[in-house]
Amino acid sequence: MDLHARYPALSDLRHKAQKRLPKFVWEFLDSGTGEERTKARNRAQLDTVLLSPSILHGEITPNVATTFLGLDYPLPIGIAPVGMSGLVWPNAERLLARTAAEFGVPFTLSTVASQTPRDLASDIGPNAWFQLYPPRDEEIRRDMITQAKDAGFGTLVLTVDVPTASRRERQQRSGLTTPPKLTPRLLAQIATRPTWAMGMASVGMPRMRLIDQYAGQLTGLSSTAHAGYLLRTSPDWDYLKWLRDNWQGPLIVKGVMRPQDATRLEQCGVDAVWISNHAGRQFDGSPATIEVLPGIRRATLLPIIVDSGFETGLDILRAIALGANFVMMGRGFHYALAALGPDGPAHLIDILTKDLIANMGQLGASQLSQIPDALIRPH
Repeated sequence: MDLHARYPALSDLRHKAQKRLPKFVWEFLDSGTGEERTKARNRAQLDTVLLSPSILHGEITPNVATTFLGLDYPLPIGIAPVGMSGLVWPNAERLLARTAAEFGVPFTLSTVASQTPRDLASDIGPNAWFQLYPPRDEEIRRDMITQAKDAGFGTLVLTVDVPTASRRERQQRSGLTTPPKLTPRLLAQIATRPTWAMGMASVGMPRMRLIDQYAGQLTGLSSTAHAGYLLRTSPDWDYLKWLRDNWQGPLIVKGVMRPQDATRLEQCGVDAVWISNHAGRQFDGSPATIEVLPGIRRATLLPIIVDSGFETGLDILRAIALGANFVMMGRGFHYALAALGPDGPAHLIDILTKDLIANMGQLGASQLSQIPDALIRPH
């Protein structure tokens, strides 16, 4: 099958994914919170960033490789963490880790994934990152990061933008709880999606296996919260210092939206900042990440990662034009998994690579470092 003929864009994969997933899984993956204004704003604001095409630059061969935190990458993109990926597709984390290793791009495993760092030790490449939802208890914290390091995850990502559970109304309306409970309503939805159902039957419904090691039988949670909320805390600057002192490797802070925070993070010895509004899943009054990127770029010399709402190679170039060094995508890779199974993530990387090259050709840019020169700056 010619995948590019049938699924030439991420939008095609998203459409296919919706057809293959039970409604409650689709709502889990696709929804934001509130009225989903932040989710919409992420897309709308990306479309306002314009780049000027070039003419008469002759034939060029765009090079889409980059260097980040001292390592060379073939692309300026990676796989962002998504909690409970295994609900979207069986063995999702393992499939994503293998794809990332094959293509030499970063893969980020969530604390609340359905597989543990140890589960994936034989599947990850040298560019595996572990995303930490901050445990309150110091011993649990220490044990988690030790497990990640021992399994081969060399970069730690501290997520700081989830101090409380968001409501995610679409998810609640679908009947999904965390962990999932197979009610008659959910079973009726599953019955209409046999491919997903057969895959899940082969592995069982997913659980937060890392959290399970510490949480035991916890009750009293809302439908969108989970055991991890009872384990974790809203970190402060002292918490960050503890992590910096106890993690011997690159440390990235995810969820940065203010320039002054980026400045202070640089002073605290963080290795990179990750601009994120959690793709609109936590707070519905946030600016788009592309809106705050220029100010944060001016505030710090640290490398910058950005996510939330990115869909195309052109979107990635927009971020680079405004000062980002790397773009991470979470939903997109899960749309690809749900659409095409194990073949999906590799196909999405191919889509993004071809789109990067095509658009760099339009801009007359042979290197990513030339992209900022094409930015049309507002008067």
